[in-house]
Amino acid sequence: MQEIKREVLADKAKELLANGTVDRVLGWKRDEDPDNNFDWNITPAIFRTAEEIDRDFVWNDFCGANFSKYLIKETIGKDAKVLVFLKPCDTYSFNQLLTEHRFDREKVYAVGVPCNGMVDINKIKAVAGDDVTSVDDGEKLTAHTLYDGDVTIDAKDVLPDRCLNCKSKKHVAYDELLGEDGEVIDSNRFDEVEKLEKMTPDERFAFWQGELSRCIRCNACRNVCPACTCEKCVFDNPASGVENKAAANTFEDQMFHIIRAFHVAGRCTDCGECSRVCPQHIPLHLLNRKFIKDIDEFYGEYQAGAEVGSRAPLVNYTTGDLEPSDAVNRGEE
Repeated sequence: MQEIKREVLADKAKELLANGTVDRVLGWKRDEDPDNNFDWNITPAIFRTAEEIDRDFVWNDFCGANFSKYLIKETIGKDAKVLVFLKPCDTYSFNQLLTEHRFDREKVYAVGVPCNGMVDINKIKAVAGDDVTSVDDGEKLTAHTLYDGDVTIDAKDVLPDRCLNCKSKKHVAYDELLGEDGEVIDSNRFDEVEKLEKMTPDERFAFWQGELSRCIRCNACRNVCPACTCEKCVFDNPASGVENKAAANTFEDQMFHIIRAFHVAGRCTDCGECSRVCPQHIPLHLLNRKFIKDIDEFYGEYQAGAEVGSRAPLVNYTTGDLEPSDAVNRGEE
């Protein structure tokens, strides 16, 4: 389904390694665990040689990982540049991290890669069955199964939720762009939030209680989130009452995710990584998207990461700012 093929990315990576522009490449590879080495189990990886790239580098419809956060570690204490491939949605997180001075821009060579959307293995299995063994790329996917033969699926029918509501095909940061750039999209991404807003308070509470009760406190959402970059997280503090552990009650379930949503409010770029990595398939992006919608309505439209250095409404006081009572009154309507 991707317009730019793997060979183009691999050749670019080898070219930049060979001419000394970078000394390593941040890309994708299959999980090395032989029991988990499926087409869809793709993990971020560092490549240092052309041989490693030829052998292990992957670019397919399962390469959904946003690499922006990895640049924090990859630029600390290192002099040479790292090559990073960025999809359009990734570049917003890239800019937001630069705004927060979380990595050294001079140590990164960013190559923009157009994206037609990734695919969701869970949606594929819902159609083809749990015995899927491999998947062939394309606008029409072919899912090979263990018992039922091959199943053909339209890729557009198995897009992840974040790709169904893609906000932009336009890169907002890069040193070099492969292929043609796209445009910002009117994606109706707040439709699901509006459905939640139309619920009664009891219905909405029941919805989130049901979703968050499945949380196993694996911290995958926090660990992958480009907006969660504190060196010491409040949830790692033994005195917090919600330290790294599975929740003992529903209060802990709710507090972990609600506090995290407040912490990233105004800084979340709506990349959807939290929902992508959640093993319990909790739609965590809807919490963050609700904050984005409210910020847009209260302070005017704002997209985190659209520009380096832009000040988010929540850290930029003006005399025309919303009064607390206005927000309270709106909640009573």
